[in-house]
Amino acid sequence: MGLAADIALILVAALAGGLLAHRLGQPPLIGYIVAGVLVGPHAIGPSVIEVHDVELLAEIGVALLLFGLGLEVSFRDLRPVRKVALIGGTLQIVLTIAFGWGVGRLMLGLDHRPAIWLGALLSLSSTMVVLKTLVSQGVLGTLASRVMIGILIVQDLAVVPMLIVLPKLGEAGGGLPDVGKAAVRAAIFLAVMIVVGTKLMPALLRTVARWKSRELFLVAVVALGIGVGYGTYLFGLSFAFGAFVAGMVLSESEFSHQALGEIVPLRDVFGLVFFVSAGMLLDPGYLVENLGRVAALVVVVMAGKGLVLGGIARAFGYGNRAPLIVALGLSQVGEFSFVLARVGLRDGSLSRDLYGLALTTAIVSMALTPLLQRTVPPLYRLHRKFFPQREPLRTFDLPKEGLRDHVVVVGYGRTGRAAVEVMRRTGLPFVVVDSDHAVTESCAGGCGSAIWGDATVPTVLEATGLASARLLLITTPDVAGIRAIVRHARAIRPGIPIVARAPSPEHLEELRGLGVYEIVQPEFEAGLEMVRQVLARFDYSPADILRYSDAVHRESYGPFLGRPEPREAVRALDELRHAARGIEFEWIPLREGSAIAGKTLAEAEFRARSGASVVAVRTAGATRANPSPDHRLRPGDLLAVLGTDEQRAEARRLVEGSGPVS
Repeated sequence: MGLAADIALILVAALAGGLLAHRLGQPPLIGYIVAGVLVGPHAIGPSVIEVHDVELLAEIGVALLLFGLGLEVSFRDLRPVRKVALIGGTLQIVLTIAFGWGVGRLMLGLDHRPAIWLGALLSLSSTMVVLKTLVSQGVLGTLASRVMIGILIVQDLAVVPMLIVLPKLGEAGGGLPDVGKAAVRAAIFLAVMIVVGTKLMPALLRTVARWKSRELFLVAVVALGIGVGYGTYLFGLSFAFGAFVAGMVLSESEFSHQALGEIVPLRDVFGLVFFVSAGMLLDPGYLVENLGRVAALVVVVMAGKGLVLGGIARAFGYGNRAPLIVALGLSQVGEFSFVLARVGLRDGSLSRDLYGLALTTAIVSMALTPLLQRTVPPLYRLHRKFFPQREPLRTFDLPKEGLRDHVVVVGYGRTGRAAVEVMRRTGLPFVVVDSDHAVTESCAGGCGSAIWGDATVPTVLEATGLASARLLLITTPDVAGIRAIVRHARAIRPGIPIVARAPSPEHLEELRGLGVYEIVQPEFEAGLEMVRQVLARFDYSPADILRYSDAVHRESYGPFLGRPEPREAVRALDELRHAARGIEFEWIPLREGSAIAGKTLAEAEFRARSGASVVAVRTAGATRANPSPDHRLRPGDLLAVLGTDEQRAEARRLVEGSGPVS
């Protein structure tokens, strides 16, 4: 069956590898790479036959992934990081090439030309791996992720001049005229895409969307991504780069979200093929024979490259966790190194041994990246322990007289924004602290006082005026960060009341152990609100809906929310909540034939007979609050009845009764 059999083998092996990686708590892409090793040409058992055809499919996977990345990252998102991307990204490439040259010369004993080739291979990071890692961790929109994506774009752009210059290193001029031509072509392509693509591509999708065919919309999206990529390839640029630019252009239109939703499954399947094909390039025999060399090179390369990237991020003013995230996130060797390595092997610039060593190093470093990214929180805490110096802070619109009796809001994501909006409308004083610079700038433009910094650092918490604050509100979902924030907050002000977000029900007990006695679990609260809507559609009375949801709420939160010696205001609130559960109101319809229809409230002796009070009557779409005793009741009215459970039950019998009222 040829290629069809190979695809079936790849998918089955990837499924097994992905399931195993998931069971071990690792990202699926590690399982995909291992699956590629097991079904590659060096495998003992069943192996892929049409390796070249699989590699072609993998190139489509790279293009689709970068197209999807472009849909998620718009030009506006990258504007805040343009300096570190353009200047810092270029500087990183130059410094890493120099570092790789030194490694090649001193560690591997290479000549100048192959040493420069090695440096060029090491300078590129993996867009595929980084994107997959960011998406799986849910941090694609953070400032550090935008810095990484901006640097990756510059690296991908640098592939074109590298492919031109490196094979001509021994020639006079080094191919500089060809580089100039490539730069002109890239500028022309970008200009055409920005000017023409922003009009034609959305117009095409708008036309297809009017036909209301989801299948044709998917085909149109894929055709645009792959078609533009192929056009850039014919134009002399990178196939994947063209797909990425197409996605970025389309991200500015109203179709970006739907296009992304349609292409994600296809992107993931072809991306899977790429990771498997990367694993197929790894020869287990070569790895075993050269384990020491490979391990040493992986450690040296990832450490050196990480230092370069982290130093550049720091030099451009990024503090807190950002340099560490950038360093560990981009320290691997990327997929475009495979393209460069093949050209170098065909050109004779790389020996077969160096080709295998570079390829194996790249694959191992790619597999290690998701694991390294998970070490960021503990490494950062360790760093702060030994180097507790003040992090750079930037404040926005803080009152000159200082902050007092305010709310400190940690995190300005969706939860934090909602809380801040309510406080802004009610006039409550607050200050927002977030480690994402762009987020705090946007808050300063629309919400008020803000501080850019990492709230897990004591000096940042002190800058919020926590010592004189009335409440600390932690909206971030990172449990490790919540632990550190609570610990430092207790040190600054031991009695500060803390309201925290619990990422999942399993964290309720842990947060209570930290001394957090007001805990909110957003997914649980959303589920309760959704079931309230369901019950309302099934004609349950508002009182019953409230009673059922309150019961579930108490059962879920009850064991965790006991407070030691609550303040008077909190105790009063609890008492009111308890009283409200016993005295509720519900809407009771007055139907034709009721014994009290046509009578006034006084004539019906409503309160005397039921013990409940009618606090409102809704008639013909209009609501009358606190009706007088002479208000006449008519069939079709809705009566808002206030009372205890027993009183409301008696009121229902009175309203629904059909006998004469004595």
